Amino acid sequence: MEPDLFTAAAEDRQEKDPASSPLAVRMRPRTLDEVVGQQHLLRPGSPLRRLVGEGGGGPAGPSSVILWGPPGIGKTTLAYVVSQATQKRFVELSAITVGVKEVRAVIDGARRSSGAYGRDTVLFLDEIHRFSKAQQDSLLPAVENRWVTLIAATTENPYFSVISPLLSRSLLLTLEPLTDDDLRGLLGRALTDERGLGGAVTLPEDAEAHLLRIAGGDARRALTALEAGAGAALDKGEAEVTLTSLEEAVDRAAVKYDRAGDQHYDVASALIKSIRGSDVDAALHYLARMIEAGEDPRFIARRLMISASEDIGLADPTALPTAVAAAQAVALIGFPEAALTLSHATIALALAPKSNAATTAIGAALADVRAGLAGPVPPHLRDGHYQGAKKLGHAQGYLYPHDLPGGIAAQQYAPDKIHGKRYYEPTRYGAEARYADVVERVRARLRGDPPPSADGPAPASS
Repeated sequence: MEPDLFTAAAEDRQEKDPASSPLAVRMRPRTLDEVVGQQHLLRPGSPLRRLVGEGGGGPAGPSSVILWGPPGIGKTTLAYVVSQATQKRFVELSAITVGVKEVRAVIDGARRSSGAYGRDTVLFLDEIHRFSKAQQDSLLPAVENRWVTLIAATTENPYFSVISPLLSRSLLLTLEPLTDDDLRGLLGRALTDERGLGGAVTLPEDAEAHLLRIAGGDARRALTALEAGAGAALDKGEAEVTLTSLEEAVDRAAVKYDRAGDQHYDVASALIKSIRGSDVDAALHYLARMIEAGEDPRFIARRLMISASEDIGLADPTALPTAVAAAQAVALIGFPEAALTLSHATIALALAPKSNAATTAIGAALADVRAGLAGPVPPHLRDGHYQGAKKLGHAQGYLYPHDLPGGIAAQQYAPDKIHGKRYYEPTRYGAEARYADVVERVRARLRGDPPPSADGPAPASS
């Protein structure tokens, strides 16, 4: 909302006593040129440049925008810069605390401001994904008629969380995760800038590396940790934020883990091999190391999905759905809660019965195809749904399995070159033991062997 008397007094105090504000607030960029990262959104003529009045103007006015990205990478910062740089009336709302009534009040105020004073309004709406469909609908007339220029921020996929009419009336700007170099530059500026720590402390290389790890691409987290470490160092009369001081201040030990180097691959490999070896405790240890080091949770989830098929397969048919559900949950909730989901999946996979039969089966089939063992599709399996197919003999003699007892037809499916080859060799572990029995019965029926008299029809759908 627009500043009231108390908000103005608080801002005045922060201006006179900078230490009363968090370091992350004091280091907010004042211009678009000071923004860290997101250079793909800050080129000349970009929507954000136009919002602050840069460019030639003309008949094309600035567009409403939706800023999408994870926490701590600059969505609110960009809106703050626009509020400082623009000559327009700027109003900030949070979808957490306001409803349709407050939105309509802002829109009415924007229309009055435009009509009476010729002053346009920029509305920044944070956490727009928390608005219901009806609440988002209330924005449509104002955005469509440009009574307000909307800047909306969301951490959730707007294609699922923002109504399509509002998406079609706005530009979707995707913010990219901040790199270590982006954060390194930000930390350097915070250490020396008078708005920040003003050169009161220095940050050695090992402490900086630890800060980058625990930040995980989040600028706010990096500055908050730096401020805590600097406070701990100054309290001890030290002019350097040592790794020890930093660890004490943020209560997180430095984990030896390079997300771009060998440790990244070594620890990920150890996680998967521990799951394969059914050592649930070792698997959880490596998972914790990856989480604590700021590894991308989506990377961990992808590795678990691969493990579910590579090392478990049909020995536990629920393993892959569990891993896929974990990946979907991780994408929706992110850290820190995603750690619970990853733990759930890791434990399930580590304790599941193991089989690599699916892995070896596709490997053998691919090897034959690459060796040229393909051959033409048998004529009775070819497509017969076009004119002239019958004359070519396509689909002639095909036996429809559903018309036969047991649902299995004794006919050739594979090309001649590999007819009779066995790729899938099921184990007798877990649920795959059942598939081992089924596959032998089915192969016998396909060959035309008579079933044992005690057997009923082979359950092809098992």
